[in-house]
Amino acid sequence: MAPRPGDQADNRTDIRDFLATRRARITPAQVGLPTSGRRRVPGLRREEVAVLAGVSTEWYTRLEKGHIIGVSDNVLEAVAHALRLDEDERTHLFALARAARPARRAPSRRKDVEIPPSVQWMLDSMTASAAFVRSGRGDIVASNALCRALYAPMFDSDTTDERGRPSFPRYFFLDPGSRHLFVDWDDGAHITAALLRAEAGREPHDRALRTLVGELSTLSAGFRTMWARHDVRIRHEGAKRLRHPEVGRLELTYRTLNLPVPDRSVRDLTIYTAEPGTASEDRLRLLASWAATEPAATEPHRRSH
Repeated sequence: MAPRPGDQADNRTDIRDFLATRRARITPAQVGLPTSGRRRVPGLRREEVAVLAGVSTEWYTRLEKGHIIGVSDNVLEAVAHALRLDEDERTHLFALARAARPARRAPSRRKDVEIPPSVQWMLDSMTASAAFVRSGRGDIVASNALCRALYAPMFDSDTTDERGRPSFPRYFFLDPGSRHLFVDWDDGAHITAALLRAEAGREPHDRALRTLVGELSTLSAGFRTMWARHDVRIRHEGAKRLRHPEVGRLELTYRTLNLPVPDRSVRDLTIYTAEPGTASEDRLRLLASWAATEPAATEPHRRSH
């Protein structure tokens, strides 16, 4: 049986693979090292990273093998700088280090708390923008009417859970229709896998997350490839292009904000808008007018079969 995310052995594997993949993407020329001579590995050698970080080669080799317990924050910062980690990657490295430290007590199972009614009221008050709350595992756990209309193919997909809640990871990698809805499917799928990888670093003991990753790894070759890259994404904003079945092409911008709730559950509030004066704004308004005529719902209903 393969080690599960959250087990100590698996944590060492995650540390090893994360550092190795970051090291492999940096060329000697990028850090001012000589490029002459035959190189058997892509990117930097371990001893070169050690020099850049100001540690011994033996010490860095042990670190890249996953032996991170007892490593100081200053040393982790030096390694992050040597590997040119961005802010999300640095945060992920520190999360992996925290997960490797011996726990004084057994880790508590994270609870999936209900979204407070006031959050749903806030979502419902947004009529010109599509808005939803996303869990760390990529589920839409609360949404407004325009979001449900915008993502109707995902809400109607067989990849929703027993409560009718859509899952971005399951929809992207298990429903072929996602390739039509998302114009930039490759980018979206990569970001989805990277968000899950960051969540696995934050919550290594999340059983539901382990189950989701196992399901996707078993059923989707594309997910297995993207998961193996060890890319991470924490901050999530940008542009989204959709082929909506009712209103056609939409080019939207979105921004995600932290939404803290009790019991450490990670929640993000995401809002989609269209640039004023564009065809996408007109189409989004049309979709909003249709959504306003639908029966009110605070939660997505399960589709009928």
